[in-house]
Amino acid sequence: MPDNSRNGETQSGDADSSGGLWNAIRALFNDNEGPSLREQLEEAIDEHEDEQSSGDDGEERKEGDLSAVELTMLRNLLHFSEHDADDVAIPRGEIVAIDASASWDEMVALFAEHGHSRMPVYRDQLDDVIGMMHIKDVFAFLAGKKDPPGDWTTLIRQPLYVPQARGALDVLADMRANRTHLAIVLDEFSGTDGIITIEDLVEEIVGEIEDEHDEAPVELVVSMGEGMWDADARAELDDVAKIIGDSRIAEVEESVDTLGGLAFVLAEEVPEPGRVLTHPSGWRIEVTAGDETHVTRLRLHAPQPEKNEGEDG
Repeated sequence: MPDNSRNGETQSGDADSSGGLWNAIRALFNDNEGPSLREQLEEAIDEHEDEQSSGDDGEERKEGDLSAVELTMLRNLLHFSEHDADDVAIPRGEIVAIDASASWDEMVALFAEHGHSRMPVYRDQLDDVIGMMHIKDVFAFLAGKKDPPGDWTTLIRQPLYVPQARGALDVLADMRANRTHLAIVLDEFSGTDGIITIEDLVEEIVGEIEDEHDEAPVELVVSMGEGMWDADARAELDDVAKIIGDSRIAEVEESVDTLGGLAFVLAEEVPEPGRVLTHPSGWRIEVTAGDETHVTRLRLHAPQPEKNEGEDG
């Protein structure tokens, strides 16, 4: 006589096994099974911020809860890996560097003027960075009142060299591994695109860090009225778009982040002062200051309103 209970158990076991196998197979083709850990953390931060914003102003934060600053840092940390070297770099036009042919006194004066602890050293042009000087190596001679070396470039150290597309997280890991706090960002032609310091990377997480050497922030784009804006060439395109109220000016196929970079792309060279460039959106960009190597100031002119057919004038 067949053992029904045993068959039942076998059939049930087969069914469970079959169901488990099917679920496993289905999981292979279901990439959206559930939210990722990153998404869960984002959602938790959003919910916590909503709770804080909806609470009474006088209500004290619960013991152990995250503060607004901590929440911002957590969110920045979650998005840190989305940035690459080009995103966090100090633009080429803002680099303070020195030519290897400069004198010792000129190099010391440049350190004193800008208050940096590290400075790139180039040969003839900024695209040929051969190393960096560290203020500690200079200070050792100044403090000891010793004569500087006949060729101060013997003191230069080697920075990191990273491509624009290298992830910011990887650059940070490179700096830690090499114990080097300055990276030269190279473009696709191995030219100097910008520099990254350890401070730039930390600021992506904790926010702007200012010290006694930092100058007071200045407005990079100032309205002059009548549809005109005076602008610093270092102004970020996204910020310019918000200020002038027209996102089209930031829509550029080339990889440029600043207004000065946009002028270079439109002119296909370094435009001289007095030249007026026309953006596809109709905005006119007038170069008001600069030299043969880069643009420093520009003036934005809003597009002229289109006239209707039959309108006089």
